[in-house]
Amino acid sequence: MKPYLICPTCGSDDVMKNGMTRRGKQNHKCRDCGRQFVENPQWQAKDTDTLVKIELLLLERISLAGIARVMDVSESWLQNYVNHLYAAVEQKATVIPKQVGKHTVQMDELWSFVDDKGNKQWVWLAIDAKTREVIGCHIGDRSLKSAQALWDSLPSVYRQCAKIYTDHWEAYAAVLPSKRHTSVGKESGLTSYIERLNNTLRQRVSRLVRKTLSFSKKLENHKSAIWNFIHDYNHQIRLAMLKARLPEFYPSFT
Repeated sequence: MKPYLICPTCGSDDVMKNGMTRRGKQNHKCRDCGRQFVENPQWQAKDTDTLVKIELLLLERISLAGIARVMDVSESWLQNYVNHLYAAVEQKATVIPKQVGKHTVQMDELWSFVDDKGNKQWVWLAIDAKTREVIGCHIGDRSLKSAQALWDSLPSVYRQCAKIYTDHWEAYAAVLPSKRHTSVGKESGLTSYIERLNNTLRQRVSRLVRKTLSFSKKLENHKSAIWNFIHDYNHQIRLAMLKARLPEFYPSFT
């Protein structure tokens, strides 16, 4: 007597046995659509709620192994899912549209590494001192070329007219417009917002914690994890401005 099974694809009950799987389970085949399946499969597609929670946990300082334990998924499945998710992350900041005028930008660079501490990857960041949005980012070495890449990543309105404050790293002076760039020490307070953001990144992105086992083995995943956080960080700023209905920003959302 054949088992009364329903084809998961077409819903037909015209199902026959079709040998055994490589794991020793009885395989079945639908005579109507040809779908092969097993009863009570070990692998199940993850539901939307699980995927949403995983994406939220990726924005916190939790290792992939920790997320796998919390969500009761395998580390290999989670790594594959994260690879797929990070491959789609855009590496360009989305910011509130600005008019040409008085803007203030703070820049700084943050040390990190990929695979081992000998492979240093500096996270170059730029923020709007008024809105606190991350307006530019580049991940690479600490050379003049990387400083140029950070400058090129800024929206054009900032490159046209913004006043820029950085530390005394020589690459900035070589790249940034001299009339609008000022290098300052921490005691000035003119780079306090970007320094606070650096601290936030180290607190929220597990790959950036100074003594961590959650380091990236692939440069692309390292970049995408940071950009994934930046997009959420800017999104939360926009939501807060929308909620507060700040007059200088609210029209941008309508």
